[in-house]
Amino acid sequence: MVAAAAVAEDAPGGDAPEDGPRDALIVFTPSGRRGRFSIGTSILSAARALGVDLDSVCGGRGICGRCQVVQSVGEFAKHGVSSRAEHLTAFGLVERRYHEKRAPLAPGRRLGCSTNLRGDVVIDVPPDSQVHRQVVRKRAEVHAIRVDSVVRLRFVEVARPDMHDPSGDLRRVEAALREEWDLADLRCDLEVLETLQAALRDGNWRVTVAVHGERDIVAVWPGLKDRVYGAAVDVGSTTIAAHVCDLSSGEVVASAGAMNPQIRFGEDLMSRVSYVMMNPGGEREMTAAVRAAVRDLLREAAEQGGTTPEEILDVTVVGNPIMHHLLLGLNPVELGQAPFALTVDRAIAIGARALEFGLHPGARVYLLPCVAGHVGADTAGVILSEAPYQRDEVSLVVDVGTNAEIVLGNRERMLAASSPTGPAFEGAQISSGQRAAPGAIERVRIDPASLTPRLRVIGNDAWSDESGFDADAVTGICGSGIIEVVAEMYLAGILDEDGVIRAEGAGRSDRVVRDGRTYAYVLHRGDIEVRVTQNDVRAIQLAKAALYAGVRLLMDRLGVERVDRIRLAGAFGSHIDVKYAMVLGLVPDCALEHVTSAGNAAGTGARIALLDRSSRSEIERTVRRIEKIETAVEPRFQAHFVEAMAIPHKTAAYPELAKAVALPARKPSRERGEGEGGERRRRRRGRGR
Repeated sequence: MVAAAAVAEDAPGGDAPEDGPRDALIVFTPSGRRGRFSIGTSILSAARALGVDLDSVCGGRGICGRCQVVQSVGEFAKHGVSSRAEHLTAFGLVERRYHEKRAPLAPGRRLGCSTNLRGDVVIDVPPDSQVHRQVVRKRAEVHAIRVDSVVRLRFVEVARPDMHDPSGDLRRVEAALREEWDLADLRCDLEVLETLQAALRDGNWRVTVAVHGERDIVAVWPGLKDRVYGAAVDVGSTTIAAHVCDLSSGEVVASAGAMNPQIRFGEDLMSRVSYVMMNPGGEREMTAAVRAAVRDLLREAAEQGGTTPEEILDVTVVGNPIMHHLLLGLNPVELGQAPFALTVDRAIAIGARALEFGLHPGARVYLLPCVAGHVGADTAGVILSEAPYQRDEVSLVVDVGTNAEIVLGNRERMLAASSPTGPAFEGAQISSGQRAAPGAIERVRIDPASLTPRLRVIGNDAWSDESGFDADAVTGICGSGIIEVVAEMYLAGILDEDGVIRAEGAGRSDRVVRDGRTYAYVLHRGDIEVRVTQNDVRAIQLAKAALYAGVRLLMDRLGVERVDRIRLAGAFGSHIDVKYAMVLGLVPDCALEHVTSAGNAAGTGARIALLDRSSRSEIERTVRRIEKIETAVEPRFQAHFVEAMAIPHKTAAYPELAKAVALPARKPSRERGEGEGGERRRRRRGRGR
């Protein structure tokens, strides 16, 4: 509570007159907030009165150490303040006890709750003492994460029961929260009531209360507890990742990942929907499997981070619509057929106990909203992470997977779609394909003269023509490797623009071999031979054409011919070389320096939603204004798809790519580069016939 009245100031002021009330001017940095307070007012009380962002869990009792500040000593003409060391009370008993028994205070640090004004001062609030601190992300082009958790810890001293006052323990806890923290109209779950009386008596009527969203009491512990945790979970169709975070600092204390056990019901999403269609009740099996996997991951990550699942109070989850529905125990069959109706598309807030996550009984789970039938909460996470809705330039964000989720737009307008790329980018449907695991070829270079390949595998940094490379360790080729080898085959002249492995290559190198009625390229010879067959090339062409066609549909709808910025998200997008993605024609032409990997942007979005409570309403508002394009019913999709089968494209020019890569000459065409006009002429000729 504020110990003295404050007068906020807009201009510097001097000392109070000797015959007037004794007060002092305090200026807080970096906020610039300032005001006058009675001599003897604590720094924490002054900060609260002025709305300065200074943390505290214990309510000013000198035991949590969250309110540490630093006095700036000297003459500050800008503020009109002479800030002297003697203008604060000396290091006292409370601070000494904290310094010696809890945690040493760094030189110059003071506890704001136990340090009082004796004169004018300038006080700096370090970042680690701010409630709404920021966690700087490594990617400089994306905003930092603001830490303002939906869960707050409040230490209170509760009045003891009295024969003359029949109030229950919960009512007296609520009274203490109202008096000390100005919290009213609180709700409390039965799970918390089960532990309330024991916590009060074990703590000698001093307890720490966890309050969720300023409305719900979700946990009570005896004594002071100054640290709780949350988790951000990305439920992918192939893998599940969990990140346990300190809710006060925003630090990721541990991460864990595992294969999604639903794979045994089907490699891709549609095969899992088919399983449910053919096996009534099959969704319950998949729900139980994914919940158990998340529960195990959270336990593993918590133990790695030196905590327990019982200390996790908040969880955010992202996932595609089918994973989203199966996690909630909802039947996904409607998502397997037009019009791809979701059971629910808005954000979901639910008790963690209902999802069997094995966390604290009062823990909550927040699932980000879905955008459309095949554009899910994972895309909402990507949007929150990349924030294209805050930019002026037109951004294209693609999360590449079995389905490619595509987002295009800027602060004026946003569109989204899903395009059925299939599993080829993940190594499936490829003759020597495999998942990204040790032994998988992930990088390829082909000499254009000899057609001899150089390759690198996961788990070994050496190239195949360098010492240290183990040829016997090669087990297959993963998604990034197949993209690079097909693009390199095109650049070396092994492939033509239509994706045909040319017979002439057999005369140039023994690497090009006959394979039935077609040809193949031998990428690696050894115990396991890795070939790129004509069918492999076709699988990649089909996948990349579907992706490009989806992007082009959004560009048509937005009315743009080029994009300013491209971000490739997801596990595949984070490993692919963007140059080869463009050579192959996965994405439209763009300056290569503006085509970058976003990493696991969906998981980052889940972490933002976990740590910054305001981001939840922000993404909910943003998703509601996104225009959804259904590629399956768009008449132009097929036309775009056919043209995108060529490498890099049948008609689209790639001038930006040509600045960085020497592209082979393409076949002459009267209509090449004529764009939409050429397409209209082709349609007219077709009608004439």
